[in-house]
Amino acid sequence: MMELRYSTHPEYAKTFTTEELRNHYLVEELFVSGEVKLVYSMEDRTIIGGIQPAGSAVALEGYDEIKADYFLERREVGIFNIGGNGTITVDGESYEMANKDCLYIGKGKQELLFASNDETNPAKFYLFSAPAHTSYPTKHASFRDIPGNAMGAKESANERVIRRIIHLEGIQSCQIAMGITILESGSVWNSMPTHTHNRRMEAYLYIDLDEDARMFHLMGEPNETRHLVMKNEQAVISPPWSIHCGSATSNYAFIWAMAGENKTYTDMDQVSMDELR
Repeated sequence: MMELRYSTHPEYAKTFTTEELRNHYLVEELFVSGEVKLVYSMEDRTIIGGIQPAGSAVALEGYDEIKADYFLERREVGIFNIGGNGTITVDGESYEMANKDCLYIGKGKQELLFASNDETNPAKFYLFSAPAHTSYPTKHASFRDIPGNAMGAKESANERVIRRIIHLEGIQSCQIAMGITILESGSVWNSMPTHTHNRRMEAYLYIDLDEDARMFHLMGEPNETRHLVMKNEQAVISPPWSIHCGSATSNYAFIWAMAGENKTYTDMDQVSMDELR
């Protein structure tokens, strides 16, 4: 199934109740056994999705919402596995996906099959897709082979390691930039001091949180902030005008994905702490 989410103007977003805010920006249930769950966002026409294969392989196919005979007819996709070991088969070629491995698949690939190696410990494939103007090669990145950049400090509760995987100096794409940030034990803050970037939207998927832990994700214009209370394996859509940062009741990891005008990771409009309201 594919759910549709419309873009919102920041002036309109200021009027939202808690429930309305969640309905517009929070993706609560992405991973359902044996199903493909997709959310089409009008923010840069991106698609956020989750696939949890059960006993048999699950196909990602064309949908009427995108008027495509096959999913990547006019799109590209970045995929992370956040569950047990699994396999993605792309036009007959198989890629083994361990936990936190990433796979980029370019425009034009037709048959996409997703499988779990062990249905008692199923794979959970998180995908982020955007329109594509040309085709780049399919590339697999093993999590253990990706060097990370250490940032932050224990004293500011944001000691973390960022792994940039699909980006200008990494796996090539049309417009997707994608990676994973892992916070060290005792650290809880992400992306603070925060920023916006009107050139592109962003989505976060929060993972590795305990069942009773909660993420307090901050969004909104810098001088008109709101928050969403989130659980493990939930995603949030961040419009270009919105900040995106947060703090949780324990450490965690999150997969960030961007699409829009450019792929320059450092293209950010920094927000000073005294601007926040």
